[in-house]
Amino acid sequence: MSEKRVVKYNPQEIEPKWQERWAQDRLYEVHEDAPHPKWYELTMFPYTSGDLHIGHWYAMAPSDVHARFMRMKGYNVLHPMGFDAFGLPAENAAISRGIHPFTWTMGNIERMRGQLKSLGAIYDWNREVETCLPDYYKWTQWFFLKLYEAGLAYRAKAPVNWCPKCQTVLANEQVVGEGLCERCETPVTRKDLEQWFFRITKYAEELLDFSHIEWPERIKTMQKNWIGKSEGVEIAFGLEGEEEIRVFTTRPDTIYGVTFIVLAPEHPLVERLTTAEHREEVARYIEWARRQSEIERLSTEREKSGVFIGSYAINKLTGERVPIWIADYVLMSYGTGAVMAVPAHDQRDFEFAKRFVLPIKVVIAPPDWSGEDLAEAYIKPGTMVNSAQFDGLPSEQGMDAITDFIEAMGYGERKKTYRLRDWLISRQRYWGAPIPMVYCDRCGLVPVPEKDLPVLLPEDAEFRPTGESPLKYCESFVNATCPKCDAMARRETDTMDTFMCSSWYFMRYASPGYKEAPFDVEKLKYWLPVDQYTGGAEHATMHLLYTRFFIKALRDMGIVDFDEPFIRLFNQGVIVIERQKMSKSRGRVITPDAYVAEMGADAVRAYLMFIGPWDQGGEWDDRGIKGIARWLNRVWSLVLDSYDAEFLKAIAKPSKEAVTKTLRHITHRTIKKVTEDMERFRFNTMIAALMEFTNYLGKVGEGKSVEPPAWQEAIDTLLLLLAPTAPHLAEELWTRTGHPYSIHNQAFPKWDKGLAAEEEFTLVIQVNGRLRDRVRVPISITEEEAKELALGRERTKAYLKDGEIARIIYVPRRLVNIVVK
Repeated sequence: MSEKRVVKYNPQEIEPKWQERWAQDRLYEVHEDAPHPKWYELTMFPYTSGDLHIGHWYAMAPSDVHARFMRMKGYNVLHPMGFDAFGLPAENAAISRGIHPFTWTMGNIERMRGQLKSLGAIYDWNREVETCLPDYYKWTQWFFLKLYEAGLAYRAKAPVNWCPKCQTVLANEQVVGEGLCERCETPVTRKDLEQWFFRITKYAEELLDFSHIEWPERIKTMQKNWIGKSEGVEIAFGLEGEEEIRVFTTRPDTIYGVTFIVLAPEHPLVERLTTAEHREEVARYIEWARRQSEIERLSTEREKSGVFIGSYAINKLTGERVPIWIADYVLMSYGTGAVMAVPAHDQRDFEFAKRFVLPIKVVIAPPDWSGEDLAEAYIKPGTMVNSAQFDGLPSEQGMDAITDFIEAMGYGERKKTYRLRDWLISRQRYWGAPIPMVYCDRCGLVPVPEKDLPVLLPEDAEFRPTGESPLKYCESFVNATCPKCDAMARRETDTMDTFMCSSWYFMRYASPGYKEAPFDVEKLKYWLPVDQYTGGAEHATMHLLYTRFFIKALRDMGIVDFDEPFIRLFNQGVIVIERQKMSKSRGRVITPDAYVAEMGADAVRAYLMFIGPWDQGGEWDDRGIKGIARWLNRVWSLVLDSYDAEFLKAIAKPSKEAVTKTLRHITHRTIKKVTEDMERFRFNTMIAALMEFTNYLGKVGEGKSVEPPAWQEAIDTLLLLLAPTAPHLAEELWTRTGHPYSIHNQAFPKWDKGLAAEEEFTLVIQVNGRLRDRVRVPISITEEEAKELALGRERTKAYLKDGEIARIIYVPRRLVNIVVK
């Protein structure tokens, strides 16, 4: 290359210049009348807890790169940004720092917005939403009223998870680890309160249908497990008189082995069925159980506990009286809150029976069983014994046979149950959307009329050190007029779970300033559903599940005309420091600002994508980002040297045809590689390909023996491929080399199949050393790609389904051998 040194790359000057130019030119504003097909790409908006750290950028920078890529591919791309602005941290800040939550939150938003703008993303800031502003939460309240009208919002007294430090109710999903509050890690207790719920259970079956969305299997599995569908039988056990206890079981084949019944301590029958001599002991046990977390109660490691309540139930199939106990391992929230205990064939019941010396009756015989006592519960299939007319049947057949008999006798019926509970949305906090309901002594529970929305948060609320909600002590808020009879009424003082706000924010982006409704229907039809959603997998059973329910409920009300909020989902991994997750509370964070100031946003963006596979995350290393900065400097010099008059004159001499042919091949091969990696979010290998291309061009340039058109094509291609990743650098170089503004309005390069074609060889695929398949592959295939290809072949899968992969052997340019146990 030329020894003449051009202007030094200075991102501190270049990046603000282009950010200002793009904003002035409204380059990234999007409109519904564009001639291109729409593409709505969204990353989960940040919570306004303070300054952004590098973990936030790890979610946002790669998603912006992909959105830019889609824009250059010819799509009309909406890639908006906003702020999830209600929540507990703001209220805690008000208590600890003496600052109003609104002031604290809006100050955070101002700083975060500035940080996000320094990223150089294509956010259309005209579409920004902030969930804590009245013009947003007015519509959050409107949606609540619609759910209430549809019978999907209701109030009920229920045992709830209570954090004594935060002084608020927690949803089941917000109790983590060993029964701790996810916010402050205080042990969670149980408490009976009147609460507001959304009837998400109505949609349990539909939420198990993922056929219309392209989501990671991991997320689908997490949601399936959380919904927890079970198919079995609900069976009635008799009580004195005509009453009965109904239990749900997935093992009707074991009903002849029932030796006791266990009720949840909260079961409504407990009080009436407890005899006088057992009442005191039962009351003590119930009080003790209420203080246990759900995780503690379900633990298989701790010793079983329980109390006999003095009453008996009748097994209708045997006529036997069986004692009724209460035990904390039975939850009111699953099935009917009652369990038929079969200790011979359920390990939990077995341990309970052993401790309290209850009978253990074998009704499913293990192979070669001759009547001896069991050392542990036998839970596998076997032969039915001690089961009346069903003796001798294989237990799998006995399932249906006994179920048919139970239904024929009217003792029970086939049924499906779900682990999923209704969504508890009540929060005893100030900083959230007020629930738009009032309580009238004459009229009862009355919704606030839509014309009176929003119900505003009072500015004069007093924040107490106890953490209690200030709303219930704020007379100007609590005192209201009944919308029906004009009598004095009391306003609901609970606020909504912040997940309610995030269940519809993606729709508000379609028309954020619209005043007549939560969204402009025509604009919503244009943009929704979201084509590509990105964010953390930790939201699988909360935000991602709640949002799916929310859209299905709105669809059934005729408010929207689509079934799912997000067609495609990609979950990024986590950036760690010294192998530990970033945590503000533990002072373990890296802020992007200093790195942007020193090396530029483009270097930070590129390093975050190079650090590792985006879905796996990686370890932050200052040496790594410095390497990326050096690479961008090489790109700067390479491109400007390539347009230097002396260099262009030098390469005008007769060139070597072979060099030009190879250059064009590698150029088009790189286009193909970068495009395919972009489409699959393989950003780390995409960056590696661009680095390799840069190094190759440097060597070709030094030789000065290539046809100018091919060289020009290669350099321009490098800039176009780099533009989504390093938008400022690419824009500056594109302009300096005489191209029309803006590079971001150019089409993404397309490869020529003939020029990109690789030399090929036949890859042999073996399973345990035996030939199972052959496939032609490019000679440049990597080990990872070869293994992935081998595992994905249909002919290979047939030999893998019954075994466990022990290892995969790769012999370069020859074979892949999958070793299966």
